[in-house]
Amino acid sequence: MPRNLSVLRDRTVATLLAARSISLLGNAIAPVALAFAVLAMPGGSATDLGLILAARTVTQVAFVLLGGVLADRLPKYRVMVGSDIAAAIMQAGVASLVILGHANLPALAVLAALNGAAAAVFEPASRSIMPQLVPADALQSANALLKFSMRGGSIIGAALAGLLVAAFGPGPALAVDAGTFLVSALVLMSIRAPRHTAPSAPGRTMLAQLIEGWREFTARQWVWAMVGQLAFVNILLAGSFYVLGPVVAEQSLGGAPAWSAILTAQAVGFVAGTFVAMRIRPRYPLRVAALMTACFSLSLFLLAGPAPLVLIAAAAFVAAICIDVFEVTIDTTLQQHIPKESLSRVMSYEALGSFAFVPLGMAAAGPVAEAVGVGPTLAVAGALIVLSAFAILLLPSVRNIRSVPTSDRAEGSPEPTVSNETTLAPDPAASPDDVPAARDAELRESR
Repeated sequence: MPRNLSVLRDRTVATLLAARSISLLGNAIAPVALAFAVLAMPGGSATDLGLILAARTVTQVAFVLLGGVLADRLPKYRVMVGSDIAAAIMQAGVASLVILGHANLPALAVLAALNGAAAAVFEPASRSIMPQLVPADALQSANALLKFSMRGGSIIGAALAGLLVAAFGPGPALAVDAGTFLVSALVLMSIRAPRHTAPSAPGRTMLAQLIEGWREFTARQWVWAMVGQLAFVNILLAGSFYVLGPVVAEQSLGGAPAWSAILTAQAVGFVAGTFVAMRIRPRYPLRVAALMTACFSLSLFLLAGPAPLVLIAAAAFVAAICIDVFEVTIDTTLQQHIPKESLSRVMSYEALGSFAFVPLGMAAAGPVAEAVGVGPTLAVAGALIVLSAFAILLLPSVRNIRSVPTSDRAEGSPEPTVSNETTLAPDPAASPDDVPAARDAELRESR
């Protein structure tokens, strides 16, 4: 087996990847089935669908911090199992309402909100469990394979969604989605659970641990700076690509088939990106991550033209590779440099900061395009994304963060951590840029 795939020999890792593929397969079915279910309701409209999706998004953002605290207090795999079971119950409720003909806007919105909360609790645990399962030098490959399993499940689910809805209707398709969450939970239950490390602050309230997580998040300039840059990029990218892209396709490229071709190229790029991410081991990972964000804008510049469809599709393919490399690199860097006992909380703050303002970008894209034109809006958004990538590299704390070599740790030893005093109370005389480097030096001396 190739070195990059050797982590699959570990039954626990393979089981985790299988569970993520199964649940993401169902997640890809749900939007298609739900859309047709809502539109089939008496008086159902796109506005109703938007409200239901918004209810899910709001709770997914609101509860992600709770998910981070729970994943740091409890065994991560149990948090994931509980979230999957809760999601299965909610989706089964949605499917039952649709099949029995009792679906209505308030009920579907409540169930969607509860489902979003379950997804929010699941996410920090799933992103932070990998350091408990694989050695340090396998983290990059393991994270890439996890991303591959998620992308693969999403692509297969998207392909199945239309067939299931056409053949059996939206209700049974939603029941299949509920079943995938249940199967995922059962698969996760078979994991040989990693030894749970007791919380770093036994007896502390969840609020106190949430505050400590915020301090861990803000104590490292490179963490909050990269999150701020990603939030800015996501606002621009989501609004310009996903809102204005279909407009360009409709006006200049041939309509829905053209947009479908672009999204298909993007999906293939996501899969290819996981293999690229597996092979790279950057010495300065955040330099690579920042440069990857500059490439997110490739398709925006070509849509602004607009360029021929084949070039836009190729740009979407390359941009998707860069997105996957960025995500895997960021996750690996966080896993290497954040103490394990607070990793889930830091990742939950990272997720909240990165995506909380995406709806604003999507809401603003249309009015801005109407005011200045679709092409100029896309071009300016792309230029701002590129500028942000080079601006973040002006920070020494971002440029100089290094990947942690395997030799820095004894084989099989746990992730070295920094005491609360070191992490939460840095030397006031040190500049923010010097803090990460000083902590790295202290870690080396302690070893």
